[in-house]
Amino acid sequence: MLSRKGLIPEDYLLTRLAEDVLQPKCFKAKPGKARFVTKNGTCNVAHTNIREQGRFLLDVFTTLVDLKWLHTLIIFTMSYLCSWLLFGMIWWLIAFAHGDLDQKGDDFVPCVTDIHSFSSAFLFSIEVQVTIGFGGRMVTEECVSAIIVLIVQNIVGLLINAIMLGCIFMKTAQANRRAETLIFSKHAVISVRNNKLCFMIRIGDLRKSMIISATVRLQVVRRSTTEEGEFLPLDQIDIHMDNPVGTNGVFLVSPLIICHVIDKDSPLYEVSACDLQYDDIEVIAVLEGVVETTGITTQARTSYVSEEILWGQRFVPTVSAEDGMYAVDYSKFGNTTKVPTPCCSAKKLDESGGIARFKLNEGVSSRATVRRRRGSAGVRGSKKEPE
Repeated sequence: MLSRKGLIPEDYLLTRLAEDVLQPKCFKAKPGKARFVTKNGTCNVAHTNIREQGRFLLDVFTTLVDLKWLHTLIIFTMSYLCSWLLFGMIWWLIAFAHGDLDQKGDDFVPCVTDIHSFSSAFLFSIEVQVTIGFGGRMVTEECVSAIIVLIVQNIVGLLINAIMLGCIFMKTAQANRRAETLIFSKHAVISVRNNKLCFMIRIGDLRKSMIISATVRLQVVRRSTTEEGEFLPLDQIDIHMDNPVGTNGVFLVSPLIICHVIDKDSPLYEVSACDLQYDDIEVIAVLEGVVETTGITTQARTSYVSEEILWGQRFVPTVSAEDGMYAVDYSKFGNTTKVPTPCCSAKKLDESGGIARFKLNEGVSSRATVRRRRGSAGVRGSKKEPE
């Protein structure tokens, strides 16, 4: 069984959230903008006007691995056909120069036996390079040039096999295939956790095989201007992350909530709920680790733009204890629930007294609301009494 126990919806990569997600009134639909990293992890960057194209040929193997499968298969086929045709032509020239193509007596010793045309030379080239050896044609000791060509063709054939078969293997065992089962929540949330305003996402692994030494990094990409007036269209800022296990790595056995405390050192410190519709913010999440079964390092990426950050929401639990073991319900992977959260920024919240002051005001307002409701109910009851 490849996946973990539990129901896995077909669209788990785009996990649906609760339909009744409520946002502050200041949120409005905003047209789609260019994002640095797409939801599936590909970088949305086009490299243009590259003048030194020859640099790609200096690393031929990586270039072949990065090509599309169709291009790789075409190069794979053409490399063998071209080498067979090239050495077939060489064998025909050797036979032509030595006079093997002419019909002579029994005392004549050719360089290669049974070569009478280019077709037979081409067939002999295939037999030499792939070591078939049907037995009808062979190299004699009459020509030194034929022996040298035989050695060279064997070496060239081994090099082609090593490069092309290695390329095919690397393409089938690429680390990004393992990243297909590493999932992120479709939305990020901002809410209060442990009396602190936090930015949170949820990550999970659908396979039973572990990701060893898994680490998660978060970056904020935004437009900014330096004090000298330099405009930075893609300013990448690392943000501190509090791992749920308290170390630099995560133990990704079940879905985990990755939390970032929005403090004075956070790039989100001055962002409020209403600022999300105006600020051009993108949070990039990178999950990296070593695949347990292959030992290859893999990396999964996604990003969250302003419209995908839910203010005042919290992820619902997905793990429950059943029959002496823990079960994970992936149908709830991206579901959230609304919780009381101040709509102001973390900076303004600190200046006004922190979360404790907010909870105090929330309690006072809730009690006042209850009194008003009781008072209105009493007035309606007195009006209904008979005269």
